Parts: sequence; structure tokens; C-alpha cells
Amino acid sequence: MPTVIRSGPYRLFFYAGDRDESPHVHAERDDKIAKFWLEPVRLQYSGGFNRMEISRIQKIIQENQRQLLEGWHDYFGR
Repeated sequence: MPTVIRSGPYRLFFYAGDRDESPHVHAERDDKIAKFWLEPVRLQYSGGFNRMEISRIQKIIQENQRQLLEGWHDYFGR
């Protein structure tokens, strides 16, 4: 599970088995995990995060979308 970004309490990462899906990232804090598509950035599932945290995580992803997409393509290929 390669971590691409750590921001505050959040870890943004991919699962190695995600190769066959469209580019996305998982966000984790404690026992909560959410999934966001990267093109365009949108929530797939919230995994126990409240609305305020989802907004915070989505902003982090939007601000780092290019880096996350590069990380995806570096890890999984184009």
C-alpha cells in the first residue's frame, strides 16, 4: 500500500490491487477510510468520516491532484 501523501492526520494511498480501476486514492485516519476518484475529484465512499472531514480531505486531494495522478501512473503505469 504505497503512501503518496501524508497531511495532518490523513494518509493518502493506493492499494496494490487497484490497478484495474480508474485513478483514485484512499484516505485513512484511525479506523476510518474513504475513497476518492481523481479525474474528476469526487467521493466514492466516506467510510465513517463526517461531512466536515470529507470536505477537508477533498480539498487536500484537489490541491494535490497532479501529484496523486503522477503517483498513480508511476506506480501502476499508464
